[in-house]
Amino acid sequence: MEMISACLVPASAVAAFAPRIPVAMAAGAGGAVSLAITAAQPLLGRRPEATVWMMVETVPLLVLVLLAARRAPGRGAAVATALPGLAVALILLRVLWPGEPSLMAGACAAWSLPAIAAAGAGFYLRSLDGARRRAVAEARRAQRLALAGDLHDYVAHDVGGMLVQAQAARLVPGPLPPAVAEALRRIEEAGQRALASLDRTVEMLHDRQEASGNDHRLPGVEGLESLVEGFSPAADLTVAPGLNLSRETSATVYRVVTEALTNVRRHAVQATRVEVAVTREGRNVRVRVTDDGGGHSEASRRGGFGLAGLAERAELLGGSLEAGPTRDGWHVTAVLPAEAA
Repeated sequence: MEMISACLVPASAVAAFAPRIPVAMAAGAGGAVSLAITAAQPLLGRRPEATVWMMVETVPLLVLVLLAARRAPGRGAAVATALPGLAVALILLRVLWPGEPSLMAGACAAWSLPAIAAAGAGFYLRSLDGARRRAVAEARRAQRLALAGDLHDYVAHDVGGMLVQAQAARLVPGPLPPAVAEALRRIEEAGQRALASLDRTVEMLHDRQEASGNDHRLPGVEGLESLVEGFSPAADLTVAPGLNLSRETSATVYRVVTEALTNVRRHAVQATRVEVAVTREGRNVRVRVTDDGGGHSEASRRGGFGLAGLAERAELLGGSLEAGPTRDGWHVTAVLPAEAA
C-alpha cells in the first residue's frame, strides 16, 4: 500500500498542474485511485507507515478539489469535486480501521472540513470568474452598440449627401436624357430607403442604450483639449498637427483617452503627471496615455472591463489596444487606422 500511495502523490500533483490534462479527468482519477487504496486497507492491514503517506497524499487531493470546483466544466464539476473530496474525508480509515464506528465517523467528518473549505473556495473563485466574463462581455457589447450607432450617423450623413446631390441633379435647368433622369430617380429612391432602414436600426440601438442607462455619444479628437483641461493631476496633451482622421477613429481616440484618464483617477491617486499623446504613424494614428502612479493597483489589473470593450472596438476598426505597467507607472496605448476599414 505504501508503494501505491507513494506513486499516487506525485501523480496527483502532476495531474493537478499539468495544463494538457482536463481538470475534471485529473480530479476524478486522483480521487478514484485514493478511494481504491482506502478500500483495500482491510486486505493490506494496518501499518504505521501509512500515516506518513496519508498526510502527504492529502495535499494534492485538496488541490484537485480546489481546481475541480473552479475550472471543471458544466455538471461534471460536482462529480470531479466530490471524488477527491470524499477521498480526503475517508482517508483516515487507513489508520483507524478496524475501530469504533462512532470514532471513525467523527474523525472522517472532521477530516472532511479541509475538503469542504477547498471546494467552497473553488466555487467562490468560479463565481468571480463568471462575473468577470459577463462584465467583459457586457463592456464589449456596449462598445459594439456605440460603434454601430456612430457608423449609422456617419453613413446616414454620407447617404444623405448623395441623396441631396441626386435631387439637385434632377433640378438642373434643361431637359435630361431619359436614361439619366431614370438613374437619378432610382438613386433618390434607393437613398431614401437606405436612410429609412438606418433610422429604424439606430432607433433600436438607442432603445437598448437607454434601457441600459448608458450614453456613448462622445466627441472626437477635437474634444480632447476640453477633456484634459482641469484634470487632476495635471495632464499634458500633445496632438500631432494636421491629423486627418475618419470620424470612427476620431471618436475611438476620444474614448480611449476618456477611459485611461478615468482609470488614473480610480487606481493611481498618487500620480503627479499624466501625458496624453496622439501622433501619426504612417497610415495609423497612435494614442498613448501614461502616468507616473507607480503602477496601478491589483484591482485595476483584475478589472479593466472598459478597456476590454475598447480593445474590441479597436479590433473592429482594424487596430489594437494594450495596457500595462511602465517603469514608473501605467500606460494605455492604441494604434488605429487613420481611415476606418
